Amino acid sequence: MRGIKIIFWAVWRVWFYVLMTIPILVMFPFLVLSILTDSGYPYFFKMARIWSKVILFGMGFYYKTEKDQELESHKSYMFVANHTSMVDIMLMLVSVKKPFVFVGKKELSKIPLFGFFYKRTCILVDRTNSRSKHGVFERAQKRINQGLSICIFPEGGVPNDESIVLDHFKDGAFRLAIDYQLPIVPIAFGDNKKRYSYTIFSGSPGLLRVKILPFIETKGKTMADKNSIKDQAWKEIHEQLLEFQKKTIK
Repeated sequence: MRGIKIIFWAVWRVWFYVLMTIPILVMFPFLVLSILTDSGYPYFFKMARIWSKVILFGMGFYYKTEKDQELESHKSYMFVANHTSMVDIMLMLVSVKKPFVFVGKKELSKIPLFGFFYKRTCILVDRTNSRSKHGVFERAQKRINQGLSICIFPEGGVPNDESIVLDHFKDGAFRLAIDYQLPIVPIAFGDNKKRYSYTIFSGSPGLLRVKILPFIETKGKTMADKNSIKDQAWKEIHEQLLEFQKKTIK
């Protein structure tokens, strides 16, 4: 039985990367056209959402999103969520219809084909380089001025220890939110670690639960409030993850 599971997991993991590639190849000319100008990004974002849906459904995942508060069309936001899986990117794209830009680690730009678009549409950061971190603020400001929102996974990476429910948050997302007075939107992904973690021989198709939690306002806040805002966001997501665990699904 264990041998059958290992074969399933191996084929299923390869299939994930096949699913990542096929929609990009099909939409390639349109994707390229959409990244030629800044004004084309909303069209790129729509195609990225289609790409995400193909991957999720092709892997046997379906998702359920609950919202405590609705987004306003004329506002920019700072989206923050827990990070445990490669499917976090896809689930974020399908859960939020309002165009946003990821701030992400530059290592993902090395993935063939996906990386070509990733490095041209996302704000890349080298977490070992202080100059790179400073550049994030400049590029984020440009995107915010274009009416876009920003998305950051504030844990700064996926914890090696999968028993950690939610790792400590880094400051970057909250500094940006305060600097540009962006409402912070905490989002909890309840099942991504169970369904598709970075442990190769694990996972299964099934439900991915998403909860968009009440927004945290930063209007009038200063850097003196950064730690309390960061702690509030961490607490809200952590409590929701524990709530998800109480309602464990198969």
